[in-house]
Parts: sequence; structure tokens; C-alpha cells
Amino acid sequence: MSDRLGLTIRHHTGFHYDGLAKASYNEARMTPRSHGTQQVQSSKITVRPVIPLSSHVDYFGTVVTAFDIQETHPQLEVEATSHIESWAATLQSPLGWSELRSDRLTDRFSEYLLATPRTAVARAPRDVVAAWQARSDVHECVEAVAAYVRGEVAYVPGATTVSATAQEVWDRREGVCQDITHVTIGLLRAMGIPARYVSGYLYPATESVVGDVVEGQSHAWVEYFSGAWTAIDPTNGVRETERHITVGHGRDYDDVPPLKGIYHGPASTQLGVVVEMRRTH
Repeated sequence: MSDRLGLTIRHHTGFHYDGLAKASYNEARMTPRSHGTQQVQSSKITVRPVIPLSSHVDYFGTVVTAFDIQETHPQLEVEATSHIESWAATLQSPLGWSELRSDRLTDRFSEYLLATPRTAVARAPRDVVAAWQARSDVHECVEAVAAYVRGEVAYVPGATTVSATAQEVWDRREGVCQDITHVTIGLLRAMGIPARYVSGYLYPATESVVGDVVEGQSHAWVEYFSGAWTAIDPTNGVRETERHITVGHGRDYDDVPPLKGIYHGPASTQLGVVVEMRRTH
């Protein structure tokens, strides 16, 4: 696979109602943005039933597509299509510990240093990683924390619900990428390292040829501040590669769910999530 990866990504999701929903308001965070390791060539969101859409960039820098449905509808479908070129990040020399913990930076990144209900973890694992702060290199320390979490929390699809907290995951010792990311973030913040949640996609590590359509997946990983925002994928034990496509950032999953909303009507069930990815070069 070349150093630059061209992809077309189709992400389809939504809800089916046990009857007719009378009204709903929704927000979709399914649109990637261009940044230091990816260039978005085009992107589009389609909603059924067809209604007007509006978009804005939220506080954390994620594109939000908002829509308000005031007609009865038995089903809501949202599909995002993006054409992207991506490449791996270059690891930069990190700040020293004293500068990272300066008043200037702790104030600037306070929201990425405080625990949230999703990322708070008990003292036991925090005590284990605390000794690693003696490492001279912040990158090495983060890699050790990520490896520790990966070794302690098994990746088990379906082991948790979307509402699981880091503490629940730690107690169970199993979870999915979202959970492993939350635990890692919680430990890094407890060590005084600003850390944020990344929502996006992961292209499978296959030797597919240009034009092949493969089943992709929504994915989550971590970015920590070390003088620049630097990514690591604790679930897979790797740094950010050209296969990682970023959609948004936040303090935890609650800041970047792909689709959320409120509605007036009968019970609903999720249609399921389909992510298809096709190499363009």
C-alpha cells in the first residue's frame, strides 16, 4: 500500500419506528474535515425523508449536520459519502514534562485534563501508571499506558453498550474500541497529559486492490498533546496510520456520536450501521 491512501467511504445508519414518528430533531457527525494527515476532496450527507439540512462546526471542531423533521415518518435514514486522501502522521519531538505541566498549558487544555463520567477510572490502575511519569519521553509514557490498557482490557465485540463508562469497562476487563479509548484517556489525564477522544473510521489492513469495496468500521482512538496533538490507537497497538480517517474530536464519545436526536413517537430500533470503503488509489 502506498504512503498516501485514497478512499471513498459510505456510512449508512438510522432508525426504524414501531409506527409513525411525528417529529424529530437530529444531529449527524459523519463528515470528515481536512487537517494535517488527510485531505477531504468531497463529502455529502443524504437524509430520508428528504428535508432541508444545515451544517456548522461545533466547539470541538467537528462538522455537525442538523435537520428537523416535522412530517410523520416510519423510518429515518442517514447516509454520508466522503472522498478522502490520507497519509500517516510524523512523530514530532515532545515537550518536556515541566513545560507540559506549566500553568499556561494546564489552563489551555483544562477540559482535556479533567475526568468526565465516561473517562473516570479508579485509583488502582492510576497507581500503576503513575510510576511511568518518570520516563523522560512523553511519547514513551503514552505508548506504555496504551499497551497496559490493551493488555488489561480485551477487545470483545458486543461486550458493552454504547453508554459504558471507563470504570465499568475496567471492572469487566473487556470492551470495544470506544471503551479502550475511554480507559486510556482517563489514565493519561490522571497523569497530567491532555488527551481527547477521536471518532472516525479504520480501513482494514488488507492488500486490497484499487476499486475493491471492503467492509470498514467506525473506530475510536486517542490524541494527546505533546507540543502538538499526537494520535495513538490503543485498541490496535499502533500509531495513527494512513488507514485512520478522522471525523471528529471531543472529551469523550458523548461529544462525537455519529447520530443523535430526539423525537416524538413510538419506540424505535436502530437500522444498524453499514460502513463501506473503496480504495481509489
